[in-house]
Amino acid sequence: MRKNFGKKPWCYPQPVFILAAYDKEGKPNAMNVAWGGIFYDDQISMCISANHKTTENILESKAFTVSMATKEFVVSCDYVGVVSGNKEPDKFKKAGFTAEKSEFVNAPLIKELPMALECNLISYDPELCTLIGEIVNVSASEEVLDDKGKIDPHKLKPLTFDPIHNTYLELGDKVGNAFKDGLALR
Repeated sequence: MRKNFGKKPWCYPQPVFILAAYDKEGKPNAMNVAWGGIFYDDQISMCISANHKTTENILESKAFTVSMATKEFVVSCDYVGVVSGNKEPDKFKKAGFTAEKSEFVNAPLIKELPMALECNLISYDPELCTLIGEIVNVSASEEVLDDKGKIDPHKLKPLTFDPIHNTYLELGDKVGNAFKDGLALR
């Protein structure tokens, strides 16, 4: 038997993205976004309202980065989600973040967060609060790479958002092989 909860924005896992952009003076800002995901092979989509400072910055600069929130920086990542850049001009710095300019887009990489998607703005719909970006590059710090030079999720320790309990969770262990295990049922 199932229990019905009605219309809810509940989905597992929900990645915790830290969206960052420069303002017109080149000052970085960041915000926590849990409603987003891959939209197409080279695109990402997020639901963010027009009243955010980061939204304003993205519309001005036409670029942004999407870093994966990590266990090590859970307090900083939550802080940029609960404090508005419209009210706290030093939000990025108070979070303990250091900006590094992306080589590929006009947006800041967050040095403390080891993986990021570097994106150019494709479109923004303020009525639907839908931001779509073209992924120009994915970058990762060497400390989260495995011995084959690929991103290791166990080293990255990305967070997911539990919308039911309002908590952050760490990704778990490997349980199977994608595009392989299901072939046993052929």
